[in-house]
Amino acid sequence: MSPPADAPRATSSVELTTEQIGPLVDDAVVWANQHGLLVALKDPKFVNPEYAVIHAPLSLTPVPFPRERFELAQKVQPLFNSLVDAVAADEPYLEAVLRPAAQHDEFTARLLRVLSDTRGARAALRAAGSEVALGIHRSDYMLDAPSGKFLQVELNTIASSFGCLSALTTRLHGYLGLRMEGLDASSLPPNPSLEALPDALAAAAAASGHMGPGRGGVVVMVVQPGERNAYDQQWLQLQLWERHRLRTLRMTLADIARTARLDPGTGSTAVLAGGQPVACFYFRAGYTPNDYPSDAEWAGRELVERSNAAKCPTVAYQLAGTKKVQQDLARPGSLERFVPDPRDAALLREFFAGLWSLDPADVAADVGGAAGAVRQALEHPEAFVLKPQREGGGNNLYDEELRQRLREGGEGLSAFILMQRILPPTNQSVLVRNGQWQQSDTLSELGIYGTFVRHNDKVLVNQQAGHLVRTKTASSNEGGVAAGFAVLDSPFLVG
Repeated sequence: MSPPADAPRATSSVELTTEQIGPLVDDAVVWANQHGLLVALKDPKFVNPEYAVIHAPLSLTPVPFPRERFELAQKVQPLFNSLVDAVAADEPYLEAVLRPAAQHDEFTARLLRVLSDTRGARAALRAAGSEVALGIHRSDYMLDAPSGKFLQVELNTIASSFGCLSALTTRLHGYLGLRMEGLDASSLPPNPSLEALPDALAAAAAASGHMGPGRGGVVVMVVQPGERNAYDQQWLQLQLWERHRLRTLRMTLADIARTARLDPGTGSTAVLAGGQPVACFYFRAGYTPNDYPSDAEWAGRELVERSNAAKCPTVAYQLAGTKKVQQDLARPGSLERFVPDPRDAALLREFFAGLWSLDPADVAADVGGAAGAVRQALEHPEAFVLKPQREGGGNNLYDEELRQRLREGGEGLSAFILMQRILPPTNQSVLVRNGQWQQSDTLSELGIYGTFVRHNDKVLVNQQAGHLVRTKTASSNEGGVAAGFAVLDSPFLVG
C-alpha cells in the first residue's frame, strides 16, 4: 500500500550512520541465532536442508507508533475476541453472509459444508457439556495518516503466526537499544505472546478433560508439509512442555485422516495411532485451498470438527474471520447484532476502514454505498483494495488490476470485497534479510494478538496477548513475512 507523495513521515526511533549500521547488524544476527529468532533456510546445498536455519527477516530498529492509539488497540482486543465467538455461534448468519461468495469460491463452499455436515455432532458435544472453543486471534492494523487512527486490515482467526518470534524481536530491540544513542528501551511495550499463547493452549487442553494423571492427552499442531516457519511454531511446543508439561505432536491434515480415529466408546474422543487422546487441535495450516489437495485432508478436518478436543479454530471461527464477514459487520446495524453495548460497538467501529460488498444485488441497490464506492474505485483505483476470500498474503488486487477486475464485473465479484486503501506514514528502516541489509523507506503493519477460551457457556480466558509488527518497503503492496515481503519489527511508542 504505497503512500501518497505528500504522506507525512513518522518520527524515526533512532538515526544511524552507515558506519554504525554494519556492526549493529552483526550484533543483531548473532543475537537472533543465539536466541532462536530463526526460520528454516531450506537450502538444498546442505546435507540435510530440513535442519539448516538462518535468522528471521528483521528490522534493525523499532518503528514509532503513537502510544495512545497503540494502547487503544490493546484495550479493544478482548472485544474482538468476544465478537468472533458471537459471530461463530450464529451459524445461520454465517451461511447467509457467505452463501453468495461460496457460489463462486469452492474453498468457502467446502468450509460451509463442513459446518453443515458436523452440526449434529457439535450439538451433541454442547449437550454433553464438552464444547471447548479456543481463539488465538490477531487483529491487524495500519496507522492511517489522514485520520491518525489505526484502521483494521483484517482479523485473523486461523494460523495467526509469528507470535513467539515477535516476542523475541521485542527482546532483540531492547538489547540493541543499549547500543544505540536515542533509543530508550522503556518505550518498547512488553510483548507477552511467548507466554500468553501457550498458556491459552494449555487452558483449552485442560478444559477438554483429557489432561491429568493417567489420561495422556496431547496437543496436535496441524501443520503444512515442509513448513519454513516451524521455529515460531516450535517455540510454542517448547513453552507448552516447559510451562505446562504438555506434549505436542506435529501432524498434517493427511496424517490426521490416516492415523486418527474417533473412539467408538465415546463417539467423540479423537485418538491417535499410539492410543493418545487429543486434548487440543491447533491449526497452523488449513487456511488455504493448497492445504486440501485431496478429499483425505477434508476428511481429517471433519474428524477434528466432530471431536471433543479443543479446537483452534473451529470451522465456525475460521468462517467468522473471512473477508466477507468483516465487510458485512461494517454495515450499519450489523455489528450491533453481536455487540449489544453501544459503547463497545462504537469503540470497535473506530477501527473499521471503509468496506463494501460487491454482490451484484448489493451494488444494484447501493447497499451501504456500494455502487458509489465501485464508481470511485473505477475512477481512482489507487484509493482501494480488492480482496478475495483468501489468507496468507499475495492475493489482493491493486491499481490497474483492480480496475480491470471491476470492469469485467460478473457474478464472480461476489467472492471479493472492496476496501478503502489505508495510507500509512513512511519511516526509514534498516531491513536485514539473509545477513544482508538495506536502508529503505518503509510502511509498517501492527498486529494485536488475543486469546479466548470458552468451555460450554463459561469464558475462561479473554485477553490481549502481545503484538506483532511487520515492516516492508514502501513500494510493496503485500506484507507477509513468510511470503517474503516483510520483516519482523517492534513498536516504539511516542507521545
